[in-house]
Amino acid sequence: MISPLAFFSEQFGIAVSDIEALLGVALSKGGDYADLYFEYSVTSNLNLEEQIVKSANRSVAQGVGVRVVSGERTGYAYSDEIDREAIRKAALTAAHIASSNASPGPVNVSAASPKHDLYSVPHALTEETLERRIALLRRAEQTARAYDPRIREVQSLIVDKHKLVLIATSDGMLIGDVQPLVRMNVTCIADADGNLQRGYAGGGGRDNLDFFEQKRSPEFFATEAARQAISLLDAVDAPAGAMEVVLGPGWPGVLLHEAVGHGLESDFNRKGTSAFAGLVGQRVASELCTVVDDGTLPGRRGSLNIDDEGNPTTSTVLIENGILRGYLQDKLSARLTGAGVTGNGRRESYQHVPMPRMTNTFMLGGESTPEEIIASVKRGLYAVNFGGGQVDITNGKFVFTASEAYLIEDGRITAPVKGATLIGNGPNALTKVTAVGNDLRLDEGVGVCGKNGQSVPVGVGMPTIRISEMTVGGTKG
Repeated sequence: MISPLAFFSEQFGIAVSDIEALLGVALSKGGDYADLYFEYSVTSNLNLEEQIVKSANRSVAQGVGVRVVSGERTGYAYSDEIDREAIRKAALTAAHIASSNASPGPVNVSAASPKHDLYSVPHALTEETLERRIALLRRAEQTARAYDPRIREVQSLIVDKHKLVLIATSDGMLIGDVQPLVRMNVTCIADADGNLQRGYAGGGGRDNLDFFEQKRSPEFFATEAARQAISLLDAVDAPAGAMEVVLGPGWPGVLLHEAVGHGLESDFNRKGTSAFAGLVGQRVASELCTVVDDGTLPGRRGSLNIDDEGNPTTSTVLIENGILRGYLQDKLSARLTGAGVTGNGRRESYQHVPMPRMTNTFMLGGESTPEEIIASVKRGLYAVNFGGGQVDITNGKFVFTASEAYLIEDGRITAPVKGATLIGNGPNALTKVTAVGNDLRLDEGVGVCGKNGQSVPVGVGMPTIRISEMTVGGTKG
């Protein structure tokens, strides 16, 4: 597969000497630091609904973002054209925004290769055929409909992206990466005499379509989506009030991501707007809790060989046995606070400035078995899957909708429930963790994280955990 440097050189005539000159333009009005972010990506989207292909499209995005940093001030501009003159104008615009009295010197860059190789694939996603995508979706459709005659509607979707990036910095780095990403979603609607219930499943990773042959099949996702929809046909109204809550392994880690993870990103803490600001070295959770952000897991949706500033991703311990150890850092926050870069500078595209973001964020496993945890609960809620949620990072308050949950009665999982919401405070909830399972699981690979108008792919995870008390919103008092 062609390297990003060779690709941008062959396709757009961009030479290393051009990159050095453009960085010089970016620093021509002063500035402590400048970088260029080249991107070329091809995204395919195929949707099968009511047993026919409802939509199929392919789009290409290309451009270059130019950033200039002077102290705490950042100038950013981008060009939709990968053309020397267009990039020069963007560089000059960013330079004026972040102008200073510094005297710029010559810029020299040296090409390097990423230290990680987390998602090697034998062929690019752009080489995959439409027929193969359709065949995968039809397998999901057929499996879901065969699961139960009450499955009324099935929608399946494949989205894949083949992305090449090249990053050049004024401190001499020139590095690129080829970043594949695939995802399949399956949604089922079950109908029992007008009682309509929805089930959803999906997954993927940094791979090509071989993922759905070798790792998780369309049949797996279709069966899971159909199972959820059918199980909810017998759901009872969720109870309301304070009670013990057990979170299942895997996707429920989204609660950890939202209620805690965002509050550990360095920009919020540098500005003092996070509930965790100034608490490094202090206890913020139960001693059973260790939380990690790891961008180096092979093939995972949130993993990257390099972050969007060109730094290698790392495994960062955020909370260790309940003690806050540090924050997720990008270059700007690390420069301003004196902390080390953790490889968490991320951006949605060349049109966006990078900021500290999560990659794969999860809680490490403990010593209890899931069966022991369930058996220990007299009356409570077992939350297995989550839908939407809202979080205020200034105080950690959250509200999450449980899309799949069950009652726990006398240590046994009983009836499925509908309409359950979990209401709480992230830091406070972590102090009430009273058991952590030995069944750590990461999500299947569908996470999308939003922040300041930007969306990036992420991973979440956790083992089964017991929270001694949480407010459950429902319809049954």
